[in-house]
Amino acid sequence: MSSKKTANDIRATFLDYYKSQGHAVVDSSPLVPRNDPTLMFTNAGMVQFKNVFTGQEVRPYSRATTSQKCVRAGGKHNDLENVGYTARHHTFFEMLGNFSFGDYFKDDAIKFAWDLITKEFGLPKEKLCVTVYHTDDEAAAIWKKVAGFGDDKIIRIPTSDNFWMMGDTGPCGPCSEIFYDHGPHIAGGPPGSPDEDGDRFVEIWNLVFMQYEQVPDGEGGFKRLSLPKPSIDTGMGLERLTAVLQGVHDNYDTDLLRALILASADATGTSPDGPHAVSHRVIADHLRASAFLIADGVTPSKEGRGYVLRRIMRRAMRHAHILGAKDPVMHRLVPALVREMGGHYTELQRAQPLITETLRTEETRFKALLDRGLKLLADEEEKLSPTDPLPGQVAFTLYDTFGFPLDLTQDVLRAKKRPVDVDGFNAAMEEQRRKARAAWAGSGEAATEKVWFELKEEVGATEFLGYDTEVAEGQVTAILTPAGERLTSAAAGTDVIVVVNQTPFYGESGGQVGDSGVMFSGEGTEVTVRDTTKKLGAVFAHAAAVTKGNLSVGDVVEMRVDTTRRAAIRANHSATHLLHEALRRRLGEHVTQKGSLVAPERLRFDISQPNPLSAEDIRAVEEAVNARILGNSDVTTRLMTPDEAIALGAMALFGEKYGDEVRVVSMGGMEEGANKEFSVELCGGTHVRRTGDIGLFKIVNEGAVAAGIRRIEALTGRGAFEYLEEQEARLQQAASALKVPPAEVPAKVASLVEERRKLERELADLRRQVALGGGGTAAAPAAKDLGGVKFIGRVVADLPAKDLKPFADEMKKQVGSGVVTVISVADGKASIVVGVTEDLTSRISAVDLVKVGAAALGGKGGGGRPDMAQAGGPDGGKADDAVAEIETAVSQAVAAAA
Repeated sequence: MSSKKTANDIRATFLDYYKSQGHAVVDSSPLVPRNDPTLMFTNAGMVQFKNVFTGQEVRPYSRATTSQKCVRAGGKHNDLENVGYTARHHTFFEMLGNFSFGDYFKDDAIKFAWDLITKEFGLPKEKLCVTVYHTDDEAAAIWKKVAGFGDDKIIRIPTSDNFWMMGDTGPCGPCSEIFYDHGPHIAGGPPGSPDEDGDRFVEIWNLVFMQYEQVPDGEGGFKRLSLPKPSIDTGMGLERLTAVLQGVHDNYDTDLLRALILASADATGTSPDGPHAVSHRVIADHLRASAFLIADGVTPSKEGRGYVLRRIMRRAMRHAHILGAKDPVMHRLVPALVREMGGHYTELQRAQPLITETLRTEETRFKALLDRGLKLLADEEEKLSPTDPLPGQVAFTLYDTFGFPLDLTQDVLRAKKRPVDVDGFNAAMEEQRRKARAAWAGSGEAATEKVWFELKEEVGATEFLGYDTEVAEGQVTAILTPAGERLTSAAAGTDVIVVVNQTPFYGESGGQVGDSGVMFSGEGTEVTVRDTTKKLGAVFAHAAAVTKGNLSVGDVVEMRVDTTRRAAIRANHSATHLLHEALRRRLGEHVTQKGSLVAPERLRFDISQPNPLSAEDIRAVEEAVNARILGNSDVTTRLMTPDEAIALGAMALFGEKYGDEVRVVSMGGMEEGANKEFSVELCGGTHVRRTGDIGLFKIVNEGAVAAGIRRIEALTGRGAFEYLEEQEARLQQAASALKVPPAEVPAKVASLVEERRKLERELADLRRQVALGGGGTAAAPAAKDLGGVKFIGRVVADLPAKDLKPFADEMKKQVGSGVVTVISVADGKASIVVGVTEDLTSRISAVDLVKVGAAALGGKGGGGRPDMAQAGGPDGGKADDAVAEIETAVSQAVAAAA
């Protein structure tokens, strides 16, 4: 046995060994399970293969090996309270495993395990023993053959400890565990003995022989059927194995965890051992758990997985406080962790800035509360006898006011052996909820929203997984009709709103539209998701239709976001960030977002801007945005307080509501001499991973929507390419019609426009001359004498309305003194102008006359000045009648004046 192997060496040896035996080396799955919504965190190596074992998924390999990152700090698998006080409890650990999906079975599994631990790792046979399920004679016989063990080294266990089950139904089978004997100097006996709980014999590997399927027997019980393809699932804790191979009894004395302990000691200026040992162990363990959870997309929050992360982080931060740290410590340990584990788990390197910032922000905030919370706790303890439990109301105040999770308060009191009144804590929590319900009921919210408030209390917030994945499983927690009525199930053809405990579907908010896609459940059940919204900022409502089968509350559904649509939405959302900054740099810092729409086919962006954007402005903004796209820089996300983010230069987006933590999205790359990236904004939406994923940016419209508000509409990616292709096709058509190359189209069009204007002027002149009775030298049209007032009335064809007044002016000049009327008829409609010379306007009004003519043409009204008025009518066939009516009106006006 070599003591020189590091934990990284041991992991590599394990994976290399099974690779040499024909196993595919599969990357660890994320700590947030995407294929098992009943689990809070991935807690075993087989989790990512669950659907392979059940036959729901087929992979291109039949045997695999992994080093799976695992967390046990929530739900039924919760080791948090023991971490730091025992030799082998962890919130984060690595599970080495090998798997056979109907390929090999017990013979090979046992032989592989024996050869690896005795030959590759060099563990002495005499230090090992194994357990089998008490009826598994087959496994016992194989161990005798492979290892040469006698019955004293093959211990038969009759309990469920050696029989694995996925659940009440499903695959199951007997186990065989391998134990290492640390020696008689450590208390404890072999497995199955009265002293088995001691630390002398340590289980290092569990082989699960998945050979049965448990199904209902039809009589209220269950029966086991032999699987047609028995499979293998094994798990070996890297930390335990490393302790054995490095000749230590305590996992925290292994090289990997010891390096983190030493980093903690160095950062706090304290001894790594002695009275501070527990605190350093807690920090080392919780640093790993926190960093990996953050890297896998979990952020501190008041709900679900985020709350578990916060509990882990704050427990470690309290121990840093115990060590006397005056400033935040946890984030300073991240480089040590990345050095130790970042080589294999490259996500630590990728997410190092996010991990560092999240730890620093959380510890800064918590330290501000910690001293005050601990003082309150000390003051309350002075009121108690040594045996009194801490009142639940005090524990709740610490939780509600100072951010102390209940288990942190319990941990603080652990050394004093003082319990906490948990029932009182829960009662205080319920009382707070009651008051919140009462406050909401009186807030004037719509009655239709009541169901969402009740659902939030009943099933909790929906965990959003969509920042990191577009496929995941969730468990249906509620089904509603579109009107908000609760259902237990829904059949095909039913429109429903579906609520699940976790989802990859983005709920509409911050201008970004909700996701669509599909859900699958059970035997052939399919649900089409049309839209997703967020109720009360926490519960995701999937507007959907059951298209096949029957969907019930409690069903586990596989959810698939429409990836093409999501990709287009992401591109448009990231483009709005680049657009916002480009506009501010071009137009000025007065530009702020006043609204937005981020849809798959386009983006709309409203800004505060008093004046229209010029063509030069639009071109400059497009060039700036596309330059950032071509730079293809990373889009990064960090978690901060709103104040810190704004101090960094981040812009808060219109319409967003921000809590204690905000996502800060940065993109566009660093500029020379700048201390921040091109764009830094607070945003909870989904974005591209690199700016190059946007593809192309093109503004297609700019205009006013309100006083001082301009709206920009733009396209990205495929939409922008299709728009430009369409524009190019139109240009080619125009060039072909004009019989010039595309480059000469603008000059040719300008020439044609000028030529048309010239021809239009010439045509107008000719029409006026014709209407006036001939060429420019023709005699004036004959005028009628109406009681001493001259009157000329003419009907012409196709004279543009805009030319009628100039025409009437010429007629007035020719008549000298009198009234002129001209009606132009085109496409069955008529335009009319009446002119009165200045010397007659005191007696005759052009406005009154034009109204008479308009009425005869079937129109109404008309307007202008006493000397010139214009109107129109729909019935051009009555043009001569209109002239006659005006002539009569003139005669009447003359007679009245006389």
